Amino acid sequence: MKVAAIQMVSCTRPEHNLRAAHALLTEAAQGGAELAVLPEYFCIMGRRDTDKLALQEPLGHGPIQDWLAATARELGLWLVGGTLPLALDADDPRAAEGAKCRNASLAFAPTGERVAAYDKIHLFKFDDGSRTYDEAAVLVPGATPTRFELPSRDGHRWNVGMSVCYDLRFPELYRAHAAQGADLLLVPSAFTYVTGQAHWELLLRARAVENLSGVIAAAQGGVHENGRRTWGHSMVIDPWGSVLAQRPEGPGVVLAELEPAALRARRAQLPALDHRVLG
Repeated sequence: MKVAAIQMVSCTRPEHNLRAAHALLTEAAQGGAELAVLPEYFCIMGRRDTDKLALQEPLGHGPIQDWLAATARELGLWLVGGTLPLALDADDPRAAEGAKCRNASLAFAPTGERVAAYDKIHLFKFDDGSRTYDEAAVLVPGATPTRFELPSRDGHRWNVGMSVCYDLRFPELYRAHAAQGADLLLVPSAFTYVTGQAHWELLLRARAVENLSGVIAAAQGGVHENGRRTWGHSMVIDPWGSVLAQRPEGPGVVLAELEPAALRARRAQLPALDHRVLG
């Protein structure tokens, strides 16, 4: 199956970001991709963390969700919409405050049907004295690992485990996916430059190797209007930990082929998933 990791440098204007994403997704589809993954915050990188609150939508309908469904249908793609801000459920006591939302990754089939919704579980916090981030100030964490099934044109039924950015540092999430049969892991992200330079590729390849799974990591990659610099290096990794393709910085499409036969062979050669004793 040919897959695409979409790298963006999203700005503060959602309409501009959607046009840019559409162009990149069109390129991916024309390149033969069956599955395309957008980065975290593909629809907005605001000047302030609270800017995303104005864009929050209820799960099921809204301009960004409608755009994702229509684009998947138009291009005939399995499409994972990096993340977008979703409103809290009406029965959530925090909903009335309107001061927090969910950071959600949504997956759509080529028919335009939404097949999965995952709320980012682990919320990033970082302070090195000059840069400070605290996603919990605006976001509410999810609690449920989420997977979906993707029947590719080659006849393989991929079991796809979802995650987002900071989740990458918590191997237990990916082990939970693998324990439920996941053979492809998605990591839409907006890694900071400093943490990405130190740990991004290392962590991605580790998640691939320890779970004998393919990995698609779609990232923000460049200097944004708000002054933030993201690491980029979107990549596709095979189950042996080899980087099949990547893009260091700037908007673009990372295309690579994931082979079900190679996946089966690696798992047969090294049945590590069957040798687990703890957890």
